[in-house]
Amino acid sequence: MKRIVSVMLISLLLTSIAIPSAFANEKTGVELANDSKSAILIERDTGSVLYEKNSDEQLPPASMTKIMTMLLIMEAIDEGKLQWDEKIRASEYAASMGGSQIFLEPGEQMTTEEMLKGIAIGSGNDASVAMAERIAGSEEGFVEMMNEKAKELGLKNTFFKNTTGLPVEGHYSTAHDMAIMAKELLKYEKITEYTGTYESYLRENTDKKFWLVNTNRLVKFYPGVDGLKTGFTSEAKYCLTATAEKDGMRVIAVVFGAPTSKARNAQVTKMLDYSFSQYETHPMYERNHSVGKAKISKGSEKMVDALTSEPISLLTKKGESIEDVEQKIMFKKDLKAPIKKGAPIGTIQFVKDNQTLVESPLVAKEEIKEASWWILFKRAFGMFTKVGE
Repeated sequence: MKRIVSVMLISLLLTSIAIPSAFANEKTGVELANDSKSAILIERDTGSVLYEKNSDEQLPPASMTKIMTMLLIMEAIDEGKLQWDEKIRASEYAASMGGSQIFLEPGEQMTTEEMLKGIAIGSGNDASVAMAERIAGSEEGFVEMMNEKAKELGLKNTFFKNTTGLPVEGHYSTAHDMAIMAKELLKYEKITEYTGTYESYLRENTDKKFWLVNTNRLVKFYPGVDGLKTGFTSEAKYCLTATAEKDGMRVIAVVFGAPTSKARNAQVTKMLDYSFSQYETHPMYERNHSVGKAKISKGSEKMVDALTSEPISLLTKKGESIEDVEQKIMFKKDLKAPIKKGAPIGTIQFVKDNQTLVESPLVAKEEIKEASWWILFKRAFGMFTKVGE
């Protein structure tokens, strides 16, 4: 099977498109987060870096750690391994967590959705551990999953020791890595229903009704902000991974080590203002959009639909126009059954002047099982019959 199965030219009257590194070069002299230890600003769909400061410096992420915790929760739900209405029981260990919490009692049960609200809005350490124990059997097992996911995402400067971000030596990340985790989490659009909620309640209609207020105040005070996670310890200082959407463009801003919560919010606000005033995106595909079919050998089906694994857009500077963008769809060589639903099967690229503007994975729409010997026999017999006619 040819590696490049489809090459389509599309002429677009768009604003100027540049590769991600070119945007970084344009930032010379722009200082948006001078009071923080490190920071980064990226456009979500393309991953283009619009601003950065010491973005690869290893620092304690505090409760921004829960971005990875929430990512693994959303993956488990997406894969059918966890249900929204499933009752999750809090162990004595989970209930013993200090710091931010929703005050779970040992043996208390809440649904996955309620636990996620407790994590996303209230930064509940107890809820984080309870969910970790449900998904992996123990917090230690879940931390292994977190570090495996970090490797899968190519994060070279991140290592987790717990699910919560409570201080411990050797638990670290970077602004760059945190932005990539946030980008991955935002593939699951439902997550912002929780991270973007300013206030809510747990244990409603009981005498233990618990009021949740989002630790990310920008959710209320900056239009378009709907996540993602704050962090604070005396070691980490004030941290925030924020995301906002305006006019179809979503950006992610990360700040580590600001001296106060006011300074942290001010620096994130500057980054958001900068991105929306200087750039715009042009949506090409939504997540789970079918862009073609891949051939599968020895499968119960001969073909499988290839879906986009994330929203795909082209990022542009405002006020400059170009045309002639080439779209390339490439499938992996020799795809053989079995193929799992959501398994990577290829990539889609947008290219201009031989430079790749955007590259994104394509995934299988459904599971393709191995074909039985009878199906393979009928196919072979059919081919033989056609040859003989």
